[in-house]
Amino acid sequence: MEYVDRSQWIRHYAEGRGFRPLGCSEQALLAAHTPPPDGGGQALEVGCGTGALSLYLASLGYEVDAVDFADSALARAQEERPDTAGVRWICSDVERDDPVDLREDGYDLVVLRLVVPFFSDRTRVLHALGERLRPGGALVVITPTADATPDARRGIALDEAEIALITDGWETCERRDAGGLAFLVLRGPCHRSIHAVERQGPPSGPAVSAALAVVTDAAGRVLLGYSRRGMAELPGGKTDGGESFEAAAVRELAEETGLVARAEDAHVVTMLADDSHGVPRLTAVVRITGWTGTLTNPEPDKFVRWEFHDLHALPCLGDVFTPAAQALDAVWPGIIPGLPPVHAYPLGTVQPPVPGEPAEAVRRRHAMADRVIAGGWAPSPAVQEALRSVPRHRFAPEQDLRSAYDGDLAVVTHRNEAGRATSSVSAAWLQADMIEGLDLEPGALVWEAGSGGYNAELLAQVVGPSGRVVSSDIDEYVVRRARRFLVEAGSGRVAVFRGDAALGVPAHLAPRGGFDAIVITYNCWDVAPPWRELLAEGGRLVLPLEIGGYTRAITFQRDGDVLVARRFTHCGFVPAQGAHARTTPVADLLGGQLQIRFEDGRPRPVDGLEVALRGPRCEVATGVTMGPGVYFGSLQLYAATTLPGFCRLTVAAGEDSSVAGIAAGSDAPALLGEGALAYLTHVRKRDGATSSEREWEWFVYAFGDQGPVLAERLKETVRSWDRDVRGQAEGAVPALTVYPTTTPAHCLPPGADVVDKAHCRMVVQWPGRDGPQPSPVERGEARVDSGEGQ
Repeated sequence: MEYVDRSQWIRHYAEGRGFRPLGCSEQALLAAHTPPPDGGGQALEVGCGTGALSLYLASLGYEVDAVDFADSALARAQEERPDTAGVRWICSDVERDDPVDLREDGYDLVVLRLVVPFFSDRTRVLHALGERLRPGGALVVITPTADATPDARRGIALDEAEIALITDGWETCERRDAGGLAFLVLRGPCHRSIHAVERQGPPSGPAVSAALAVVTDAAGRVLLGYSRRGMAELPGGKTDGGESFEAAAVRELAEETGLVARAEDAHVVTMLADDSHGVPRLTAVVRITGWTGTLTNPEPDKFVRWEFHDLHALPCLGDVFTPAAQALDAVWPGIIPGLPPVHAYPLGTVQPPVPGEPAEAVRRRHAMADRVIAGGWAPSPAVQEALRSVPRHRFAPEQDLRSAYDGDLAVVTHRNEAGRATSSVSAAWLQADMIEGLDLEPGALVWEAGSGGYNAELLAQVVGPSGRVVSSDIDEYVVRRARRFLVEAGSGRVAVFRGDAALGVPAHLAPRGGFDAIVITYNCWDVAPPWRELLAEGGRLVLPLEIGGYTRAITFQRDGDVLVARRFTHCGFVPAQGAHARTTPVADLLGGQLQIRFEDGRPRPVDGLEVALRGPRCEVATGVTMGPGVYFGSLQLYAATTLPGFCRLTVAAGEDSSVAGIAAGSDAPALLGEGALAYLTHVRKRDGATSSEREWEWFVYAFGDQGPVLAERLKETVRSWDRDVRGQAEGAVPALTVYPTTTPAHCLPPGADVVDKAHCRMVVQWPGRDGPQPSPVERGEARVDSGEGQ
């Protein structure tokens, strides 16, 4: 019964045959060690056959998902056992099929009885099932053991080395005997910390030259072997005589795994130079882009078994041979954390993209696209098709598919030494919205500043084969990562270079007539002159621009030397680096409980303010109310651009906010005077049984002798916004134009509010503000936001 094909099992059950009956000792152990939680629980049985165990679990109080890939087995289960209350029958192959029918909220118990020996990728399957366990849940493996199984039936059993592999990494493992079967109860996170390790003893010879083969299957999973040395390894070994690295990788792959690759499908992508026990070592990382054959284990004296692994689960592998771990990181930078240093030399090899993704990725990608489209973020067919076709997960391989395709969230891909995000794959809805703002046509030339790979490939898909995309980033690691992922999964129409976007692009990459579109994907406190200069007349620039500390993705269109805003989207991005990096001037109050942030202005004295904050608080009602779920972002911008002396009051997360009366971790528009402060907040005025019945009113709180005067100014600002701006059909945004910094005041639109930056003059025109306005914020005092979460 050592079946290797699904059709064999279907025929087996269709012919009326069965399997080893469920034993009383198994039932007793399940009842004793894995009882359902109070009130019942959710259980999953993988390989349920005709359902005896699933029905037993239901009798214990579980709601059971009974899964088998043989539809004939499920048909018999329902025919032979008509009373199946509490059991849901699912026809699926958990090793290969999309797990769409399994519960997203997880299980309290997962049972695999007599099935684990038949899995090709046991570690991957058990890890994936372990990820579905709820807190306190258990995974139970019931299996024959090799020492109690005849050699002729060895394929249905596990030996001790194989049992050690599937139990390693769990928090606890209890082993019992169930009528001659091993009964394993695994609990806790199934995560091992990965460690790069060396083999014992130095290699022979004065130096080592070797090749490692990086091979993936049709689902994009990478091949690794568990060696008898107690570590995971890639196929590969020393070069033989004068053979090439490509030839060595192909030879070793065949000798160790039985898989066959052609020399033309082997590509040296990186050379690694380090040492092993003081012996110099040179390792070629060889990417195999095509292979044939059946995975076997021709050298059982060297390897326990070979399996394909999900990339996002690699950090849970445990011990990995150091060159193998570094080779994996060379192909997928960032996939394995904490590696020892190595001299890596990426090569300009012409490597074709390597297809391969699981069915689950396709489903989740289409579901993500559907949500983005339904939200109105991607109205054009070209952007919709790009969302459906570009494999987002391949540009964030460290993430599981559920996280990669959560279109509402950004995926952080790089952090600095302080743990702050410096690169990410932005939320899909925001990427779609910004691309739509570019108004791209087939054949367009586009520059993306702030790389990562995925957004650039979306752009490449939209502009088509006749278009071109240039992508840049200031961080060498991000550039290397983007290049690799674009080689692995891209169209070949994106060029990536390292550079500070604030300084422009190299001359050889700049089109003669300018780019048709430019998109910046990090928070910008200013508009760099090269962005306007490199943009074709009528071209579009989309960037996350900070105004008073509030970030909006703004679409500008070039009209001569002026950039004219066409649309606004509330957003947040990672902070700028390089020439645009700037720390916001701040003033701490009350021992750090409160902080004044001078977003676009020079810091001002706060003398006497702490004394004022310990005094009485003036509270002024504005008479302006709002219901639940109301967007008031335009009020923030209105205050930031119309109030001279604008600043923001923030309350540190976890700090006592009773003095300020605003929530910890939040901020409020504010005005600062001499020993006085006023700021905007909201107070619930009407409660209700449902959210639609509740109402809040904007209030101004103030401290200090000048507090009441400042409060009146803020109140009038809120009332003016409510009267002139709030009801505007165009989303309550201002008319915004950006002029060169050398533009004299008499050349700007009269009566407008002006925010001067170091490299531009932002002219803001709100409805109802057509008279003389207060003095603008002083030039050059802009800042870089700390990065609002996406």
